[in-house]
Amino acid sequence: MLVLSRKAGETIWIGEEVEIVISEVKGDQVKIGIRAPRNIDIIRGELRGDVSTSNIEAVIQNLDILISEK
Repeated sequence: MLVLSRKAGETIWIGEEVEIVISEVKGDQVKIGIRAPRNIDIIRGELRGDVSTSNIEAVIQNLDILISEK
């Protein structure tokens, strides 16, 4: 893991297409902006596990439906 220190107004680039902008630092909260092409999915870390679980549950339900129809 790369750990960087940044101040408000400073940026971080990921590759040639993704720019992370530190917009505000207030106490223990940091507000960031992300400039990226629309084809790149951006999701908060705490939601990523929830989305994966929901996707797995949807696949299992579809498999159950297909199996019960045979």
